[in-house]
Amino acid sequence: PYVLLVAAYIVACLMSLAVSSATGLGVLLMATLFPMMVAMGISRPAAVAVCASPAAIILSPTSGDVVIAAEKSGLALDVFAVQTVLPVSICAIIVMAAAAFFWNKYLDKKENTPMEKIDVSEIKADAPAFYAALPFLPIIGVFLFNGRTIPGLSLDIYTIVVGSIFLGALIHYVVNKFDGKKSLEDLDSCYAGMADAFKGVVMLLVAAGVFAQGLMSIGAIDNLLHLADNAGAGGVALMLILTALTVAAAIATGSGNAPFYAFVELAPSLAAKMGLNPAFLIIPMLQASNLGRTISPVSGVIVATSGMANISPFEVVKRTSVPVLAGLITVIIGTMVLVPMTA
Repeated sequence: PYVLLVAAYIVACLMSLAVSSATGLGVLLMATLFPMMVAMGISRPAAVAVCASPAAIILSPTSGDVVIAAEKSGLALDVFAVQTVLPVSICAIIVMAAAAFFWNKYLDKKENTPMEKIDVSEIKADAPAFYAALPFLPIIGVFLFNGRTIPGLSLDIYTIVVGSIFLGALIHYVVNKFDGKKSLEDLDSCYAGMADAFKGVVMLLVAAGVFAQGLMSIGAIDNLLHLADNAGAGGVALMLILTALTVAAAIATGSGNAPFYAFVELAPSLAAKMGLNPAFLIIPMLQASNLGRTISPVSGVIVATSGMANISPFEVVKRTSVPVLAGLITVIIGTMVLVPMTA
């Protein structure tokens, strides 16, 4: 199951190319990939961690924070995203996949986590076999309606999911020989799931957002900015300070974009003062903001995925902590090796 866990993590990372929202991707994976992982013998906490962590490393060149980072680095978007960020990201994903393998295996053994592997021979269903393809409709839609596969036709994840539900209901209506009453009764399970998500997940997301806004209102982020600005240190030390501050702010606020957008404004001026390459400071900050969000118990993606699996957010954070730490170290080392320090 742990080999399958690594394979699922890599597939999830590839999907982040199409879905830039960490929470949106996490919810999509929980609805599609999570049941399959559990059925194959992966423990529930490990499966949730896979769904919560693919957006921890930036791959998409069209992500909003990548666009801003390229602008602040003074590089063209394609040069920054493909030639500069991508090699560091690939190294981090490989290391995080290996760390997830060993860390989840260790925790499952230590905590004697129950496995829920399903014996498919005991499953009885009267639905047509082609229904097995229906859960993949949102995934197909993400890649089909990304604005590039069909030029000019772009749909967001929410529209794709609602459209997939409608298409599934329509197919079920036809299969049931146009029995509208039975089709709508069967659709109640979908409505019940939506209600449970709103009751448990959405309200927690609202609370997390209020908490993050409160931290910003009392000046916590501003104080961190002043600390970085007043730190007189060498290039590597300055990069480490900015990275650490970004991770701390991301963990505290549960947001990946907010800390990065705040701290990235410092990078060009600090780099100019010290004769550094702005990308040398910005790339670790870019990755650190997303990595920090993945180990924040108040982040949207952690709250949403843990809520859908009915487990504690802290249990998910424990599962993601070591892979994230390994990824952060890899990002720092990769930046020092692959990105020039001086302009």
